[in-house]
Amino acid sequence: MPAAAFRPAGASDWPLIWPFWRQVVAAGDTYCYDPAMGYEAGQQLWFGSAPDQVWLVSEGSPEPAVALGSYRLGPNKPGPGAHIGSASYMVSEAARGRGVGRAMVLHSLEQARAAGYRGLQFNAVAASNVYAVKLYLDLGFTVIGTVPGGFCHPEQGFVDLLIMFHEL
Repeated sequence: MPAAAFRPAGASDWPLIWPFWRQVVAAGDTYCYDPAMGYEAGQQLWFGSAPDQVWLVSEGSPEPAVALGSYRLGPNKPGPGAHIGSASYMVSEAARGRGVGRAMVLHSLEQARAAGYRGLQFNAVAASNVYAVKLYLDLGFTVIGTVPGGFCHPEQGFVDLLIMFHEL
């Protein structure tokens, strides 16, 4: 992985995140987000509300930094389900294949433990997202459920959605 820095992201970082976030979402092949989602709606979705955390991964110092990726971490469900976390990751196209995704998942597991979560659950991993599935399995996640044909991939058609879990 390149020399990278993790830091909490705020609304002022959205202009750094938006270009790669938009590219990933517009492709429509990994996330169950509306591919036509606009700037403000994307920002609201990504940043959520407390206790959600958003992290920015960048290289380059001093500022301005080059954004490599971002992830969000928060409760999977409110109330009695809030002890299980969930996370989402976005890697810029220029940083793919450089270990940024792996570093973000590892960092999020540390942050989830520090926040007191008892596990990290991904509710909707497209089975066609083979690199992400392999990474999550390599890092100790298990597939705990499958929604047959739960994701409409723009090229492959209906593919399974995986529910994945990592106990903390």
